[in-house]
Amino acid sequence: MFVFRKEAEVHVAEVALPPEAAVELFSTLLDQMPSQVDFALECLRGGRRFVGEGLHLAEVREAVTRLKVPLVASGGVEVAVYTGEEQVSLSPMLDLWIYARSDRWLYILRGQGLEETPELPRRTWMLGRREFTGAPELVEAVTAAAERLTLKLA
Repeated sequence: MFVFRKEAEVHVAEVALPPEAAVELFSTLLDQMPSQVDFALECLRGGRRFVGEGLHLAEVREAVTRLKVPLVASGGVEVAVYTGEEQVSLSPMLDLWIYARSDRWLYILRGQGLEETPELPRRTWMLGRREFTGAPELVEAVTAAAERLTLKLA
């Protein structure tokens, strides 16, 4: 289920799925991005943010694939793949968001079998940014991904 709206000049999609499905769909949607992208990882658990520009999508997709299991197990990492025209991202709570200058993602999400709805049910609980602690395996996986892609600390 997803909500699609336009805010100023940007189309916004908010997708509600269980964490594992959200991470899997995020990975699948990367196939819709151009061959060269920018990439950002912000690990709230490790307190570091990494960024890279002009990366090959195939390498970014491989890094995301390696992060799937630790992400689903722990959360706490914001992941964004973007260009000047669009961004596909996972929040630290593993919510899937898409921002774009065109409405093409509406049709892509429908093509994935997701149902558009006027509003999503609100989560009954949330964690603050400072509440993400521990998970050394996830911190190691994020660091390894950043090193493989030669991302810079931001």
